[in-house]
Amino acid sequence: MHIPVVTHTNHYHPRNEPSAARPVTLRARDLEAAEFMAPHSHPWGQVTYALEGVVRVTANNSTWIVPPLRAIWIAPHVEHAVTVLEKARLRPLCVLAGRAPFPGTECKVLEVSSLLRELIVALEQLQLGAETAREQLLAELVLDELARSATRPIRVPLPEDKRLKMLCAGLMNDPASPQTLAHWAQQVGASERTLARLFERELGLTFGQWRQQVRLAHAAPLIARGLPLAQVAEQLGYASQSAFSAMFKKTFGTTPSAFFT
Repeated sequence: MHIPVVTHTNHYHPRNEPSAARPVTLRARDLEAAEFMAPHSHPWGQVTYALEGVVRVTANNSTWIVPPLRAIWIAPHVEHAVTVLEKARLRPLCVLAGRAPFPGTECKVLEVSSLLRELIVALEQLQLGAETAREQLLAELVLDELARSATRPIRVPLPEDKRLKMLCAGLMNDPASPQTLAHWAQQVGASERTLARLFERELGLTFGQWRQQVRLAHAAPLIARGLPLAQVAEQLGYASQSAFSAMFKKTFGTTPSAFFT
């Protein structure tokens, strides 16, 4: 059966908001690389998901890179921003606050099962109009499947201290940078010892551990683009593909290829 491709529904419509009768709604958006959605919040929860492409979500003093077959849960009222890293077919789900699949305000990276993906595709085919029994059934199945989704720890915490912010922004813009903490200390106007303490206190990681998280997170769009792992390793500053793969497996418990496909 032919399934029409839904593209862009940029304009706001009240039916985009979830309600008791429609606890899950969807808005289809096809976005180009580098498009940016400024920090905002809403009274419902959101599952940020792209059928294709890679996005970066920033919220709760952390940033997450979300590749295909992953999604991120953002709780109601949590301010967040979204940056498109690779041209994306964005399909965010809006979830009524009272039906949130996860408690609290913590964001969660979810593994999108084949069933959940097909439910999202089915939901996007429903056009604006009166509520239907099919829409209600799909919404209930989506909520059930979300609650069962495994979470994946692709998280890069962000600091509050302005000196550490400058350092972290520099590394996020150039994750392959080999510069030492001593070099960065000179750049941001703080001692190496002070920066080391700030990393431990604000981010709960050493400088080396945080840089490793940034590098692994930035692997997502490169792998999604189809770049060979040897080139991914080189672009992110690893000595070899095997070194990159070993670090990835140590951190996430699986190989890069298995994680992103």
